[in-house]
Amino acid sequence: MTIARRVTGSASSDPRAPLPQAWTMGSSWRCAWTRWSPPSTRSAEVPGGSSCARASWKEGPLRAWVSRPRPGPPAQPSLHPRPSPLPPVSRPARPGPAVPCRGAEPPVPPAGLLQVVKQCVRVPVFVMIRPRGGDFLYSDREVEVMKADIRLAKLHGADGLVFGALTEDGRIDTELCTALLAVCRPLPVTFHRAFDMVHDPLVALETLISLGFERVLTSGCDSSALEGLSLIKRLAEQAKGRIVVVPGGGITERNLQRILEGSTASEFHCSARSARDSGMKFRNPNVAMGASFSAPEYSIKVADVAKVRTLNAIAKNIL
Repeated sequence: MTIARRVTGSASSDPRAPLPQAWTMGSSWRCAWTRWSPPSTRSAEVPGGSSCARASWKEGPLRAWVSRPRPGPPAQPSLHPRPSPLPPVSRPARPGPAVPCRGAEPPVPPAGLLQVVKQCVRVPVFVMIRPRGGDFLYSDREVEVMKADIRLAKLHGADGLVFGALTEDGRIDTELCTALLAVCRPLPVTFHRAFDMVHDPLVALETLISLGFERVLTSGCDSSALEGLSLIKRLAEQAKGRIVVVPGGGITERNLQRILEGSTASEFHCSARSARDSGMKFRNPNVAMGASFSAPEYSIKVADVAKVRTLNAIAKNIL
């Protein structure tokens, strides 16, 4: 998905710079693309359809986040040799980590994907930390997996982390977030769309600010950023620059202008993806590698360069 920053003035880019072909790492992978066009340098683009990527036209740190929709095998005990630096938190006795089926959300990219993305981009890369799909109430074992994933992401060059955690009554889990933030530091951290499931978003925003999150991704606690536009604007006004409020969810080239103008947000988040037919010539119609509601077996989601160009143009005209 794409995030763009609001700027004043103008920024130029080299229109002759060729766009690389969109690519994925296997049918279930997504990677981030990011574009930056300062006045005197050639723009850099990395394609792919990430769950979170950022485009910017203002000097300052750039970030691209990567994730995948299907994790690999459950983490082995050997990945977690070190005990938690904080006393264990009493959490629901739930099996974990669960392995989501193909087409489900998550999340954490393996070290190999992170290393390749780092080799292909010239911008900071944020890694999403989420042990499974579903809710954001995590068991003790899942917390240990999250900590181990954070350490591995830092070890392999992540420039920032993205996560979210809630209590059973729909509030920010301050105890768990504090513990995870301690493992993440000194890297910057974003609270993801778990925010959209909180009981009171205005109170939750202040909690995130007090904890030290740099930004929060939200659809305004509604089905899409367009539907939640009024709350996103209210959150941005309440934040007053203490945290970056990033609208995301259902943003396309058709509604981007309205969302940017109506929210006063300085960044946005979208996928800019389209489906590409598989190159497989032999296809077995009787087998699907996932549940019946998952994506078609021979259809691959990739970043759409045309959509990226359009979104860039819209953002530059508005921000």
